[in-house]
Amino acid sequence: MGTSATANGGVSFWYSAIGLPDPRSPLDGSTEVDVAVVGGGYTGLWTAYYLKQADPSLRIAVLEQRFCGYGASGRNGGWLYNGFAGRGVFAKHYGKARAVAMQQAMNDSVDEVLRVCAAEDIEADQVKGGVLEVAYTPAQVERLDAFVAGEHAYGEKEVQRLTAAEASARIAVSGVLGGSWTPHGARIQPAKLVRGLAEAAERLGVEIYEQTTVTEILPATGTAPARAVTPHGTVSARYVLRCTEGFTANLRGEKRSWLPMNSSMIVTAPLPASFWDSVGWEGRETLGDFAHAYMYAQRTADDRIALGGRGVPYRFGSRTDNDGSTAAKTIEQLTEILTRFFPAARGVTVDHAWSGVLGVPRDWCSTVALDRASGLGWAGGYVGSGVTTTNLAARTLRDLVLGESSQLTDLPWVNHRVRRWEPEPFRWIGVHGMYAAYHFADRQELSGRASTSPVARVADVISGRH
Repeated sequence: MGTSATANGGVSFWYSAIGLPDPRSPLDGSTEVDVAVVGGGYTGLWTAYYLKQADPSLRIAVLEQRFCGYGASGRNGGWLYNGFAGRGVFAKHYGKARAVAMQQAMNDSVDEVLRVCAAEDIEADQVKGGVLEVAYTPAQVERLDAFVAGEHAYGEKEVQRLTAAEASARIAVSGVLGGSWTPHGARIQPAKLVRGLAEAAERLGVEIYEQTTVTEILPATGTAPARAVTPHGTVSARYVLRCTEGFTANLRGEKRSWLPMNSSMIVTAPLPASFWDSVGWEGRETLGDFAHAYMYAQRTADDRIALGGRGVPYRFGSRTDNDGSTAAKTIEQLTEILTRFFPAARGVTVDHAWSGVLGVPRDWCSTVALDRASGLGWAGGYVGSGVTTTNLAARTLRDLVLGESSQLTDLPWVNHRVRRWEPEPFRWIGVHGMYAAYHFADRQELSGRASTSPVARVADVISGRH
């Protein structure tokens, strides 16, 4: 399998499939609204959508630096599933019952996204086939068993522990030793979802300004309201909500808030019926594994495999890549995973490769917050689990803005605070060292190590992930 015909960057394959949108008009001078939403990805659009539904009188403006879905919302792996970042930390600090409530809210959020898609006539290639995660080394089987036991302990009784034969019956991954499956997951086409969501918000009367980069967010002071500053003018609002995820570090004063972690993807050419006859994947499950540097994949609506993982995990100084271009070495690494999982895919062209950034807090926990005094709120730090978490975050922000006490506002991630990342060069050294350790551990385990590598355990502790 070669990469000579591979399109590289250009935002993502998802956009190459439907065409890049013509950007909406930028902000034209300073203005005042009730709620200014910074960022036109899933978080910002869902928030604007739910707020406008709840109170049609609100004037809501979404400010987006390029076009809606330009960031992670238009580049992700299309996993609409119930995983979220930080469950163990929330259980430790706020009690297991509240972490269980958060998990249940995430389960419900998968169905809520699908409900809105049906109500708003959004066709995003959605299929609720659940999530299959496979183990293919003895050490991964050890982690698989611990994962299933942990899920059951959090009340996730629908999570099934699969034998090798049961996992292969769903998707015939080469060398599979076992797996887990949960029904709380669906495949989507990310760019189609974000496009449909933006249109739904506009139909409600939300104002969306694209080509409008917010450089600074200022709190309310004295008689002055909160403000979002752009080169085109300043937007004043009772509330300014930061929904910028991996691009948060570009805002003034936010360089060390969330680390912009890179994730990369490839997609094959459409695969023939003979391939699918041998592999199965008829349920359109999303597919993951139990490696430390894990992969994620889906079978697309036009019978391709889209597969992702970490390439170059972080760029010095929290810099972000904008065009999605991906290093040849990363494409080779992802292609190796593809052909190791599916030897019958060897020789098939990789049509497209791309990358994007996601937001990682120092404790690897997603958060949603609102400070009524300053007028500032935010949501994010999804650590790669944002397709569903954004929906829950948006409905929670809605309740916080409207001043409503609800089951959502009582969830443990609300107003959870975390320390900032270390300054450079310690950030760069730490992140690259962590992923070097994970890749080393995966190689050890592929070579026959029967239990989880101690190198990975140390990396987990140092990184703050556990």
